[in-house]
Formats: sequence, structure tokens, C-alpha cells
Amino acid sequence: MEFVNKKSPLLKEMIGKPVGELPTPVIVADYNDIVSNLSKLDEYFNNGNCKIRPHFKSHKCVTLARLQMTYKNTIGITCAKVSEAEQLVGGGVNDILIANQVIGVDKVRRVALINEKATVRVAVDSIEGIKQLGNAAHEIGVEIGALVEVDIGMNRGGVQPGKPAVDLAEVISATKGLRFDGLQSYEGHIVTFPDYKERKKLVEKDMLPLLETRALLEQKGFSVFVSSGGTGTYDITGNIDGIDELQCGSYALMDSAYKKIRPEFLNARYILATVISKRNDVIATDVGLKGMGAEYGTPVVIGYPDAETLYVAEEHTVIKNIDVNIGDKIRIIPPHGCTTNNFYSRMWITRDDKIEELWPIEGRGCLE
Repeated sequence: MEFVNKKSPLLKEMIGKPVGELPTPVIVADYNDIVSNLSKLDEYFNNGNCKIRPHFKSHKCVTLARLQMTYKNTIGITCAKVSEAEQLVGGGVNDILIANQVIGVDKVRRVALINEKATVRVAVDSIEGIKQLGNAAHEIGVEIGALVEVDIGMNRGGVQPGKPAVDLAEVISATKGLRFDGLQSYEGHIVTFPDYKERKKLVEKDMLPLLETRALLEQKGFSVFVSSGGTGTYDITGNIDGIDELQCGSYALMDSAYKKIRPEFLNARYILATVISKRNDVIATDVGLKGMGAEYGTPVVIGYPDAETLYVAEEHTVIKNIDVNIGDKIRIIPPHGCTTNNFYSRMWITRDDKIEELWPIEGRGCLE
């Protein structure tokens, strides 16, 4: 395991010590559990044509992205923002998809500039977006790969399948400085359906118009690859002919909400928190909404299956039915890992509950 930030005084002080000695609240991840998750997804695709382009937004850590890139079935990294792509390129990742529309003269110019150092593709769903990207590419003297985003039911971004998507592909191909590379979609409205059979049925149904659009483009002579999917559908979308890569993210670290959907992956990351107040069997910890993404359910306390979260306030999580004392440290699995990592500038890495590394979270606050 490659060490990072070796000069950190706190790292030097804490290296080799039990994780419980860390000041709280902090996020901690077990290295062996991370490797288990990465290996499990990678091995699943050993015998198929579909590959993995993990989503950076789930952890925002360049060191973890580089680790993901060492697996043979990982072909690049996905991200959501230009500033995330800049961090990835600066960290040595050279194949990136910004799975989002990039609008604004300043932003498209930044996309063009990082394409001087790496391959950074962008999703598009409008003539205006294509025009802005093309102007920036022409100004900087690069070629930018573009994917047409197709809306398959999420009703967030993208154009309708069929002719609208084909028309945009033709505009891209006719725009100097741009290269049409393929299609993007996301079945985000389905990925967390609890019932697997229902999830599978809906995914296969909603993917049909996307695959028909691919066929239309290929009939017109276009070379097309399709990027889609997530952790909740990797063994569904990843087995559909015509899907080339998956944008799975949460599998690497997991969280309490996704664990219900994907029990085969380990909760590799938790928040270490301190009990700072107690009344009978109700405690308050030193982490709340400012340090834990809690949009999708309730936190889970490791080692205390009967513990019940009453509520999560700005600075506190209030829990009952837990036998701990003031000053004790507990491990909380956040309900939403993606937003949790965005709160922290670093992630402590352990093995066998001993501190080994400190990984920067370079993507924290990268919103533009």
C-alpha cells in the first residue's frame, strides 16, 4: 500500500496506533475491506464484455481512484464535476468521463485544457452545450469526446431516445473540435428498488430504447459505446448486450442504505464518533448532519444491533438502546456515503484496527 502525505504531523503521531485514539469525528476505512469490494466487482466482469468506470463522486479520493485503476476490468474513472476531473488528472488518472452536462464558458474551457493532458469526455444533451464545448476545443486546439445522454426514465437530464439522440450525435460529429463517442444513460430511478426481480425487470425494460438508439446510430455508420449502470444494477445492466461500461460508485466503501440493496459488499467506511452526553439509555455523539450524509435512511452503529437513532441534528446524532458511556467511541455507518465523504478533507486507513495511512479527499467541495 503506497503511503501518501507522509509529512503530516498527525499521521506521524498516529501511525501504528489503535484507531480508537483518533480525535473525532473522523471517517475511517479498512484497507482489506476496500480491496475485498474492489476485487469482488472486478472478478464479476472477468468473463464478460462489460467493464467498469467507477464513479469518483462516491468517495472523492484520488488515491482510491488510482487503486481502482489497478484492477484489470477498470478502464477509467467517472466524475460529476469539472473540478473533480481536474483533481483526477492532477493525480495521474488519464481516462475520465464527466457524466454530466458542462455549461459555461469558463467550465468548458477548463475541460479543453485538461484534455491536453488526458482523455476527458463529457455528457451532452443540448445544442448549446455542444456549441460551447466545440468553441473551447477549437480555441485550445484539442478534440473532446462527447457522449449523448439519453433519458430512460429518470427525468433529470438527457434527451429522448431515438431520433432526438441521433440528431445530437450528428451535430457533435459536425462540430469542429468534438468527437462523438457514444451514449450515456442512468437508471437511477430503479437502482435502489428493494425487490431484485422487480429491479431487474424494470432495468431491462427501460434499457430497450437506449439499445434501439445505439442500433440506429450504428446503422448510420457511427461507432458507439454505451456507459450506464450503478452498484445497484451491476449484475443486471452489466449483463445486457450493448452496455459497454458501468459507472458503479458506492461498491467501494458502501453505506447503510446501499448495504440493504447490495449485502455482498462490505461496509468498508465508518465514522468514528465520541459519546459526549448521556441520559439513561439515550446518548448524543459529536457528529451530526455537518459530518454525515443522512438523506437515505438512518445511521447504523457497528456492534450494537439494537441501537436506534432517534434523530440526526447539525452537530449530534441521538441514539437510544445502546450501552455505552460518556467518552466512549463508537463506529457509525452513514446512510449516504457519497455526501459523507464530501464533508471531510481526509480519510484514515486502517488494517486490523491499526492506523496505516491518511488519504486526502481532494474532491471535497469540488462542486463547480
